[in-house]
Amino acid sequence: MGKENDNVIKRKSRDFAIDIINLYKWLCEIQHEYIMSKQLLRSGTSIGANVAEGVRGQTLPDFYAKMNIALKEANETSYWLDILHATNYLSDNKFEPINSSCEEIIRILVAITKNQNK
Repeated sequence: MGKENDNVIKRKSRDFAIDIINLYKWLCEIQHEYIMSKQLLRSGTSIGANVAEGVRGQTLPDFYAKMNIALKEANETSYWLDILHATNYLSDNKFEPINSSCEEIIRILVAITKNQNK
């Protein structure tokens, strides 16, 4: 179900979830930050879960519904990354690569979801 970007977005969102899990562990173990990092973990791993559900969806509307949810979760993840960076829990070196990955996922999901009414 869906578009040719499915494999790309599925792979990228899975890899991103793994990066988020590792970042969460680091934030808890090293930075002792538990509140914002839990929100980041929830939204950052939800992207891939929704993409996976959408790719396996029964109908095209189901596919687009899941991609829209994934996009919302990606936007929330971007927010938490920004807040963690702005409050110095994430240095530039930690923030920039994962934020770049998040922004790339957002761009892909925007491209996928903007085709839903065509």
